[in-house]
Amino acid sequence: MALEKISSPEDLRTLSHEELKTVAQELRTLIIETVAVNGGHLASNLGIIELTLALHHAFNSPVDKIVWDVGHQSYAHKILTGRKEQFSTLRTEKGLSGFPKISESPHDAFGTGHSSTSISAALGLLEARDRNHEHFKVIAVIGDGALSGGIAFEGLNNAGHGKKDLIVILNDNEMSISPNVGALSAYMNRILTDERYRKFKKETISFLEGIPKLGGSVAKIAKKTEETLKGMILPGILFEELGFDYIGPIDGHNTELLIETFNRIKSSTSPTLVHVITKKGKGYEFSEKDPCVFHGIGPFEVETGSPLSTGSVTYSAAFGASLAELAETDARVIAISAAMKEGTGLDCFAERFPDRFYDVGIAEQHAVTFAAGLAAGGLRPVVAVYSTFLQRAYDQIIHDVCLQNLPVVFAIDRAGLVGEDGPTHHGIFDISFLRHIPNLTCLAPKNTEELRLMFAWAVDHAGPVAIRYPRGRAPQSGIPAAPIALGCAEPLHDGNDMVIMAIGNPAIDALKAAERLEAAGIHAAVINARFIKPLDRDMLLSMASRIPRIITVEENALQGGFGSAVMECLNEAKMTHVAVKRLGIPDLFIEQGSMNSLRAACGIDEEGIYQAALAFMKEPLRSS
Repeated sequence: MALEKISSPEDLRTLSHEELKTVAQELRTLIIETVAVNGGHLASNLGIIELTLALHHAFNSPVDKIVWDVGHQSYAHKILTGRKEQFSTLRTEKGLSGFPKISESPHDAFGTGHSSTSISAALGLLEARDRNHEHFKVIAVIGDGALSGGIAFEGLNNAGHGKKDLIVILNDNEMSISPNVGALSAYMNRILTDERYRKFKKETISFLEGIPKLGGSVAKIAKKTEETLKGMILPGILFEELGFDYIGPIDGHNTELLIETFNRIKSSTSPTLVHVITKKGKGYEFSEKDPCVFHGIGPFEVETGSPLSTGSVTYSAAFGASLAELAETDARVIAISAAMKEGTGLDCFAERFPDRFYDVGIAEQHAVTFAAGLAAGGLRPVVAVYSTFLQRAYDQIIHDVCLQNLPVVFAIDRAGLVGEDGPTHHGIFDISFLRHIPNLTCLAPKNTEELRLMFAWAVDHAGPVAIRYPRGRAPQSGIPAAPIALGCAEPLHDGNDMVIMAIGNPAIDALKAAERLEAAGIHAAVINARFIKPLDRDMLLSMASRIPRIITVEENALQGGFGSAVMECLNEAKMTHVAVKRLGIPDLFIEQGSMNSLRAACGIDEEGIYQAALAFMKEPLRSS
């Protein structure tokens, strides 16, 4: 096997082009087999293999810095940079991360997991290089989807203005301009990347500008003629106007052409953008046919492409079905996604109500302000977004939605721990960064039936609402959901020794823990808080007046979270005799692992709540 010979990028440079083709196929096989077991991002990684081989063949990583945007296409990069033997541990606890990670390898120049950051980060690395008087190349690899993020264009604008030798590789897998990939395009690229052409162009412009009276005009005409010609043949005029030398589009699966192109531009001293066309999911029939499904997928059967997991409905699917049901009877309901239609469960809504569904691309800030405008016009927009991606639109939530008290509903998916995707994707901060915003009402359901009731309530509420719910399948509690009323919690279990007050999914674990505590002679009341803001103050203070021990449980950072809200309420009521134990996410970035193991490590599963309650009962109470 050719891949066995590769222990570092240097080894690639000894291989023939035919051997590189063999390595590409073996990389595909290894990635498919590993993701089939561990889950992960498949289609994006299969589509970028030849491009990765060419980058590591032409550039000298880790001296040269390759910055991967999002990072969900870095699997081949990991294998080629000395992590082949560890690759079977991908996305497992204490194994390889599914994203670039500075602490994992010197070849990972910048850590990432969110979109559109590569150009800005690469420009920072390049500026640091020059300030430190060092010599190496900096390359940002960004997909066409990630280019829809505003920060990507902010980076392009800054890079073009600064005239630094940044190289940006635009990996375009939408195939929108595939006719340009061919002999003519390859020929044009060879001309445009040739050092003699660049030198001739520079000297010609300089000469024409030096001619008295006519020079400036002639130079402008020459430049305009060049731009017109390139605009007819190439789609890169936008990048040229931003200050980049544009190369492409070229075939992203032609390793030989890619290596030739990269070797030609290495000597460039100005910003250069190379436009590469690739096929997402290439080399695996099922991911080629349905790259959306295989973008991020759990374990599956290689022979059929069928997922291995079964079970109850996911929260995402329940949300999508609930919103579509609401839209049937309420024409005001609009759904908005930021390039996550399938991930957030909105595919069924988009199919049933195509004229009421908007996918704005990777543009969370725009999604929120767009929703604010819709709400100001009398509609009921619902913005479906992952918890960690909502972080990117924080100012818009405050300034454009809540300050104006507009009825926008935020459907916050992946709230809490997300498992194998790790620290870049754990949604453990949203309670803390949302609950202090005036006018915003925040809820979390214990199961999918409660989720359905919450969204029905939210679209009729005269103000902004945020509903957070976790990744994955909902627990089967068998508990009927009570109607939703503003700021009203739900008692689940009686007791007089302590109160366990939980928000969201942990309410079911709290109930199970209380049933076990009964056998140990401890009678714990369990409250499903439902509302993070406003808290059910009356119920909380009533319980606290007769039961002096309260445990709060949340799948969120403890700092500023739900437990903090409970303590603030008790403090305001001067109930200083009440002891409070908060269970949640500690002040750490939680690493990757299974959902069950991470929840257990944080002490917020059934066993963790049970053990915390046993220990709490042994602690002396403060005197009142």
